[in-house]
Amino acid sequence: AAGLTVRFGGRPALAGVSLDIPRGEIVALIGPSGSGKTTLLRALCRMNELIPAAVTTGSVRFEGTELYAPEVDPAEVRRRIGVVLQDAALFPGSIFHNVAFGPRASGFEGDLHALAEEVLATVGLWAEVGGDLDLPASALSAGQRRRLCIARTLAVRAPGHHLDEPASALDPVAAARIESLIHSLADNVAVVVATNDLRLAARVSNVTALLDRGELVECGPTGTVFTNPRSERTESYLTGRIP
Repeated sequence: AAGLTVRFGGRPALAGVSLDIPRGEIVALIGPSGSGKTTLLRALCRMNELIPAAVTTGSVRFEGTELYAPEVDPAEVRRRIGVVLQDAALFPGSIFHNVAFGPRASGFEGDLHALAEEVLATVGLWAEVGGDLDLPASALSAGQRRRLCIARTLAVRAPGHHLDEPASALDPVAAARIESLIHSLADNVAVVVATNDLRLAARVSNVTALLDRGELVECGPTGTVFTNPRSERTESYLTGRIP
């Protein structure tokens, strides 16, 4: 992203943010509530355009393509970059329906049941549900639902994954499974995680970016940002002095 600015009618929610997200890296977006983390996450895959008042300027390049170019279909961008928002809802119906919906819409011609087994195994759900693809998605626990949402993005072979508060409100065991899954995803794709949980950011990410009031305050290797930040604003946030 370069010079990325997002406005919702008035003051910019993002102001000229520039950020590199290499494949194989896990980038954690941290910052106070309202700092622009989720707005940036959505801007990277053109989801803010679903909000009528949103105006986005700047550049986002992904795998050599300018995502905001006029000829680029926003729906195709959202297919290529899987997003799991904090309030992501499951589709009504079975686990299989949730996994198969995206590939069907994308024209997938292979074995949908085999694909479902593959992605559910990747997120650790296949064994947990006993291979029962007909099980209602609503019967899953909160942590399992979160992983099913991630499985849906894997099913469309998205080369990028953006996760908004992936372990929020989960018990320690479920949160640990999500963290392990995040690490495994980064073997092949770029992963961006927006979180208010500093411990999660420190554990799972290679790179940490601090946002505050829509500005990118600091970005660098996670160990450096947490132990020897360049910015006083970063140090203040990490030590709890920014409200």
